[in-house]
Amino acid sequence: MLEALGIEFVEINAERVEATMPVHDMTRQPAGLLHGGASVVLAESVASIGSWNLVDREKEFVVGLEINANHIRGKKDGIVKAVGTPVHKGRTTMVWDIQITDEADKLICISRCTIAVRTHETTS
Repeated sequence: MLEALGIEFVEINAERVEATMPVHDMTRQPAGLLHGGASVVLAESVASIGSWNLVDREKEFVVGLEINANHIRGKKDGIVKAVGTPVHKGRTTMVWDIQITDEADKLICISRCTIAVRTHETTS
């Protein structure tokens, strides 16, 4: 899905994840504006990669548990940038705040995503 929507990660560290996504035919809704679902995919991708970066990947994996999004402003073309910062880095859950802005740093969407941290099952 990341490739289909053109999502690219710019920065990944323990305190910040940044990704970009073009506003084009694959991310627009029929009225020609950035589709809210595309913004949600971008937001959850940022939170998921950020959480994945924080766990012991040999023992743990992460999955989306809950996401919400407030769509503030429409966007017809160009690039949007999502910046995610962890609000809570727990043992079993992580919560991320994600802000999606345009090239002029105008707020397009704000999202909060809860990620579940799970352990790989061991087999004998």
